Amino acid sequence: MQVAAQESTSTIANLQAAFEGESNAYAKYMAYAAKADADGLHGAASLFRAAGRAEQIHAGNHARVIGQLGAKPTRTIHTFKIASTLENLKDALAGENYEIEKMYPEFIAEATAAKNQAALRTFHFAMEAEKTHARLYSEAIALVQGGAKGKWIETAHEFYVCPVCGYTSETPEEHEHCPVCNALWTKFETID
Repeated sequence: MQVAAQESTSTIANLQAAFEGESNAYAKYMAYAAKADADGLHGAASLFRAAGRAEQIHAGNHARVIGQLGAKPTRTIHTFKIASTLENLKDALAGENYEIEKMYPEFIAEATAAKNQAALRTFHFAMEAEKTHARLYSEAIALVQGGAKGKWIETAHEFYVCPVCGYTSETPEEHEHCPVCNALWTKFETID
C-alpha cells in the first residue's frame, strides 16, 4: 500500500507540474500573439493563439485527472519577457522541445509504472500535440528568418485545434478523425 501511495504522490506532482507548465505556456503565448500582431506578423499571432488554445486544453485535461486523484489543481503564473516575434517563436520552440524531449517522456514513464491510465492518456495527448507545435514554430521561425514577405506568417491564418487533446493543424480536415485521440475532425476549433 505504501508503494501505491508513493506512485500516486509522484503522479499528482507530475500532473501539477504539467498543469502549471501548460497554464504558463497559455499566458505566454497570448502575450506573444499580441506582440506578433503589433509587429505585423498576423500569421505568427494566429499560431500563438492556436498553440495557446491547445495548452489551455492540456491544462484542463491535467486538472481533471488531478481532481480524479483527489487533489486540487494549483498553479503560479510566472513573469516572462516579451521580445521580438522571432525571439518569442524561438522561446516557444524551446519550451515545446523541452516538453517533448524531457518532461512528458519522464511523466509518461512514471504514469506507466504507476499503471495510471488517466495520467498516461493526458500526458500522451499533450506530448503529441506539442510535436505539432514544435513543427509549426520551426516553420514560422524559418519564414521570419527568410524575410516572410508574402508568406502565411504575415497574414491572419487559420489553425485547427482538437478540443479533446489539443492536436493542432494548419490544414482543414486533415483527417476524418484526430490522429492523436480519434475525435471527429468536424469538432475541431478554428483559431485565427
